[in-house]
Amino acid sequence: MTMYWISIGLAILSSVLYNLCQKSIAPAAHPLASMAVTYVVALSLTLAGLLVFPPQAGMAEALRQANWASAALGAVIVLVEISFLMVYRSGWNVSMAALASQSTTVMVLIPVGLLFFRERVTPLNAVGMAVCLAGLVLMNLK
Repeated sequence: MTMYWISIGLAILSSVLYNLCQKSIAPAAHPLASMAVTYVVALSLTLAGLLVFPPQAGMAEALRQANWASAALGAVIVLVEISFLMVYRSGWNVSMAALASQSTTVMVLIPVGLLFFRERVTPLNAVGMAVCLAGLVLMNLK
């Protein structure tokens, strides 16, 4: 049960830091050059992590176990990075951009979860979704 709360806490912390870092990228920095620096650091940390925590079955086997989703995730991450950089450069506030994107993402993922992963929605979940939708509407009223 502890990992349940630690993992979501870490996800929240990293998401906050992610948005703060994205918002703080120098406005004059070329978006792709900025992302190149980002990915050199990410790759370096990942490789260092593999040295500290090597795969039990060996690196070759660990790489064989990766599927198409790992490669697709790499492409999607670049899209997320560039899109958030554009969002902040176009004038969105850090608080509203994160809330609008995450709330909308949840609304899109609900039918995906239901259709493809056989997840369930309780009546209480449905009320929460309605509150999220209402919040999105209220956020965007001028």
